[in-house]
This record gives sequence, C-alpha cells and structure tokens, in this order.
Amino acid sequence: MKTRSIILTTAVFSIAAIGGCQDAKQGSTSKAGDRILIAFVTNNPSNYWADARRGTDDAAKQLPNVDVQFVMPDDGTAATQKTDVDQLLAKGVKGIAISPVDPQNQTQMLNDIASQAKLVTQDSDAPLSNRICYIGTDNHAAGLQAADLIKKALPSGGKIMLFVGKRDAQNAKEREKGIRDGLAGSKVDILDVRTDDTDRAKAKSNALDALVKYPNIAGLVGLWSYNGPAIMSAVKDSNKVGSVKIVCFDTDPGTLDGVKAGVIYGTIVQQPYQFGVQAVKDLVKSVQGDSSWIPQSKQLLIPTVAVTKANVDQFTAPAK
Repeated sequence: MKTRSIILTTAVFSIAAIGGCQDAKQGSTSKAGDRILIAFVTNNPSNYWADARRGTDDAAKQLPNVDVQFVMPDDGTAATQKTDVDQLLAKGVKGIAISPVDPQNQTQMLNDIASQAKLVTQDSDAPLSNRICYIGTDNHAAGLQAADLIKKALPSGGKIMLFVGKRDAQNAKEREKGIRDGLAGSKVDILDVRTDDTDRAKAKSNALDALVKYPNIAGLVGLWSYNGPAIMSAVKDSNKVGSVKIVCFDTDPGTLDGVKAGVIYGTIVQQPYQFGVQAVKDLVKSVQGDSSWIPQSKQLLIPTVAVTKANVDQFTAPAK
C-alpha cells in the first residue's frame, strides 16, 4: 500500500536512529553460526496478527540460521499463553517476543521467561517485568489520535461507549487513558467501557446492548482490532448507520470497507508487520550478544496513522 509503505520506511528509519543502552544479563547468548529459535507470541488468535506473521517470516528469510515459531493462544487467556510459552522454552527457544494478556498478573511469568531467554514485549507492554525492550505502538498517543477522530465525528458532542477485549491489558489501559485525556474538556461523555474477553459474538452483543440501553448514544469506539467490525455489524442490524458514529483501531477484515462505505468514521492503524520484523531481528541481535539496538527508554515506538474516508483510498492503493 502506498501510504503504508511510506509509514513503514519512516518507522524503520526512526528505530535505526535511536541510541542504545546496555542489555541486562537475561537469558542465554549464542555465537554467530548457531541455529537460533525465536518465538513470536500473540495475546489472541485475531486476524490482526496476519501482518505481524508476514513480518516475522520476512525477517527470518533475511537472517541466516534463524527459525521463527509464531504462536497464537487459541482462547486468548493468560493460562493458555503460559502453556504455550512453557512449551517454547522446553524446545530451547533463545528469544521470545510476547504480547502479554494480563501484564500485571503475568509479571512473574515474564521474569521467569527472561531468566531463560531474551524477552521483548510487543503490541502490549509489561513495563514492570524484566523484558529488555518493548516494540510497538505508543498506545497513549494512539488513544489521543482516536480522541481527535471522535471529536471530529461528533462536533456537537454526545455520549459514547468504549469496547475492548480485556480492560487490564496494557495497550487497552493506555488507549483508554489517551482517549479520556484527549476528550477532557470536550462535549463528549464516556458512559462506560464494556469488555468481551476476545469473544467476537460477545463483542457484537455488547454493542447491541448499548444501542438498546442508550437509544440516543452518539458513538461507539472499539479499542481492539475485531471490535470495529463487531460494532459495525451491530449498528447495521440496529438501522443506525449514520446516526451512530464508529471509531476503532486497526484493519481487521471489514474495517477498511466500513471506512470506505462511511459506516465507520475512522480507524487508528498500527503497523504489526513492523512489530514482527523488528522483534525477530532485534532478538537475534540480543541472542548474539549485541544490545546496541536497545534505546535508553527500552521502548521502540512505531507510529500509527488515522485513516478516514478522506484518505482510505490512498492508504489502500497498491504501492508503485
């Protein structure tokens, strides 16, 4: 995609320009030439992760002696994620990039991983853990972007509701805070936040319930990738297209079509492809003893873009 290609180039350039710091002595290191197994672990089985998988595959093709295992917990629970990670460690994985399901309650698990392999978080952070770096979106900034879209969609204000899989996930907390900070002092009022535990059917029923309980609700906001299509389906079924504005995140199937059709006002797009590329390449560096890529902040932030009907055709146009 033309616009996306430009953004990815900018992100990679920004990452390359960031200064380094010393890596903690976590996990084992390997010498150049050793076979290295790297794992990329998601927090659910959403279609959102397809681009990240392409990124990990492309990175592995560029690196000698590197194998990548891409793991998606079937039910999106912390328990299943731990089981998957335990199996990876038993296989001798040297580096793991993980999006924690419940970072606060998984700190000990993450520290255990970090004592056996190089650990980075991606997509959602666990800043209190011993991870060596976070690679992903500045979710508070993304929330501020979403707040800007909400205010543009509702210039006269109104009541809205937020929807997400798990409210205690770090990315969800930061996006919600960004939205609340961005809406402070505006005429937009957040009624509530509804969670669905990554259950797509529940995500839609939550939106339907909100439309029934609050017939004058002005907007519905989805914080995770699948929430956008679920909300759109509920709004269509309720015959409220146009009267209820939708703002969401990412490019789950249906989201960009919804933006093109004017059903979804706009979406904040991340770059999971870059999460995959950078996580694999940087973990391999750490496994080989190179910590120069790690910034002092221990965060490699990849920018997001707001996509609306005004720029969606440019965003989805094939790269030339």
